[in-house]
Amino acid sequence: MAEAQNIPAGSTTAGSIAVAAESTVATRMSAPPSFEVADFPVPHGREEEWRFTPLERLRGLHDGTAEAGGVLTVEVNAPEGVVVETVDRGDKRLGKAGTPVDRVAAQAYSSFEKASVVSVPKEMVLSEPIRIAVHGEGGTAYGHQVVELGAFAEAVVVIDHTGDAVLAANVDFVVGDGAKLTVVSVQDWDDKAVHVAQHNALIGRDASFKSVVVTFGGNLVRLHPRITYAGTGGEAELFGLYFTDHGQHQEHRLLVTHNVPHCKSNAVYKGALQGDGAHAVWIGDVLIEAAAEGTDTYEMNRNLVLTDGARVDSVPNLEIETGEIVGAGHASATGRFDDEQLFYLMSRGIPADEARRLVVRGFFAELVQQIGLPDVEERLLAKIDAELEASV
Repeated sequence: MAEAQNIPAGSTTAGSIAVAAESTVATRMSAPPSFEVADFPVPHGREEEWRFTPLERLRGLHDGTAEAGGVLTVEVNAPEGVVVETVDRGDKRLGKAGTPVDRVAAQAYSSFEKASVVSVPKEMVLSEPIRIAVHGEGGTAYGHQVVELGAFAEAVVVIDHTGDAVLAANVDFVVGDGAKLTVVSVQDWDDKAVHVAQHNALIGRDASFKSVVVTFGGNLVRLHPRITYAGTGGEAELFGLYFTDHGQHQEHRLLVTHNVPHCKSNAVYKGALQGDGAHAVWIGDVLIEAAAEGTDTYEMNRNLVLTDGARVDSVPNLEIETGEIVGAGHASATGRFDDEQLFYLMSRGIPADEARRLVVRGFFAELVQQIGLPDVEERLLAKIDAELEASV
């Protein structure tokens, strides 16, 4: 069990924690971001950013051998007043929130044919969520999506991934000054699906962005949420929930770049694992640049191992280039199922299976509540119950 580390205001010490992992390295990328595939060498698994990923299960997304031709549908259901467009590659809004940081993201950017753009006009406050359904029907596909909020707008967006696909995608979130955006991304793929995506969020002055990532399905899921700030006073909250089952590989690699003064970020990811070959990876990188005085940041990862045969790699990193910060800290812990909690519940007449379900639900409760949409919350709790029942 790794202990939490807190770095008080004014400190310039950088730290890292590894659980079931080798030594960590700085958050600076080995290759600079680029939209060109040729600017990234083909990964071989020895690179820092690829060392945990089973490349043979990427189905050619990393080396250019994957051939597009799959069937992927994207349906957007938005309240009145929201502008939904399907645009060509030349649209200037594409790539505005961030640049690909690895070869798969660059391949996705260079290979998609059409992109969907969802725009919420300035000062519009939505009472109903925008729902984006991404459904695969087999084969390899490349995608690009943009969600853009005007100044002082407020919206909730649910992106739901289902079906079977080998998908590489980039998703851009552009949050205008004073705007508030909550994004819930659900990965509920079929068992054979492969999903690799880079999520880019550009947060305006005094704007707030909340991301809730929920990963259940798929053979391999590798998500790369990235945060940058376009003005002072921005806030980012990154929450994640994943349930890694037999043979699944689920990898979440966060990068928060504090590049302007007086911004905040908070990241909390929790995962449960069960079954032989279940492998979860969480990388939490936070970079505080020299110009980012007054930064306040914290990141935490918790993992609950339910059975033998599962593996967790949890690596939080802080890289701090200024001593003038409000605070920075990180924590990581991985542990087995708490037999004492189970015994306590069973001693009060609760059957073992029900007691186990209650403990796991309690472990995830604070993250499920962040979603704020009852229908989505109920669906995810039902999914957790189904995962647990399958292991009995």
